[in-house]
Amino acid sequence: MTLPGRGAPLALLLLVLAVPARTAEVPFLSARVNDLAELLSPQTSAELEALLKAHEDSTSNQVAILIIPGLEGEALEEYSLRVAEAWKLGTKGNDNGVLLLIARAERKVRIEVGTGLEGALPDIVCGQIIRNEIVPRFRRDDYDGGVRAGVEAILGAIRGEYVAEEDGTDTAGLGVTIVAGLIFLAVVGTFTLVAIFSKGCLSWFLYVFLVPFWFGFPAAVFGPGPGIAFLTVYLLGFLLLKAWLRATPHGKAWGDQISKALGTGGAGHGGASARSSGSSGGGFSGGGGGFSGGGASGSW
Repeated sequence: MTLPGRGAPLALLLLVLAVPARTAEVPFLSARVNDLAELLSPQTSAELEALLKAHEDSTSNQVAILIIPGLEGEALEEYSLRVAEAWKLGTKGNDNGVLLLIARAERKVRIEVGTGLEGALPDIVCGQIIRNEIVPRFRRDDYDGGVRAGVEAILGAIRGEYVAEEDGTDTAGLGVTIVAGLIFLAVVGTFTLVAIFSKGCLSWFLYVFLVPFWFGFPAAVFGPGPGIAFLTVYLLGFLLLKAWLRATPHGKAWGDQISKALGTGGAGHGGASARSSGSSGGGFSGGGGGFSGGGASGSW
């Protein structure tokens, strides 16, 4: 004997599980500016199209804008990555594409960055562009100005020219940055001191070994421009301090004392020297670039 209606809930559950989750459609890529929500004026759309084409012609970077009426229940980050992967913005091998996505109904915006441009557009810089350039204008219903300011900031960041002034609202992000900076100084700073006050080959090995660290962390947090500045200070400061320790009586005495304290004393300063070596018209379509989820999101 079976209980009446007992199988109905189970059948309903199986039916629900069998129905695929609803996802928003990825539109066809027909231009650099794809305003499906009619958010921008025709003049602004045309000006942005010309600006992005000129940037692509001179750099091969592909930056595209997609403005949709709504996400239809899909998460912003998931949809943005689907669009970027489907459109394949950027050139193959360089992965130098960027997608600026705006969902009108949900009042959300995201910058999706190709893997080749994550150094120029790290997550923290994308977040600054959204918070400082796009969102304030969107809240005043200045959508033309917000998209224009966002695009100009993205292109400026790629060129290493964009510097944002934080408004102090992202205290959590600031705290993470401070903690990461302290850890960086504690670890890399300690190894740098050991390299400076060591003698012989160890000193120069550490000098070369620390180069990517002095560039990589500042570049990831602040952008490539500050990264180059930190690296330059490290490279020149190290050499000048080593020369002072080697050539002056006070430097020699101070260096010997520090070396003994660090346990890096040994033969005289090594004679190894640091060396450095230099190591379109018509339609628009993606060039085969790849994305890995880098970027930032925001809302207004």
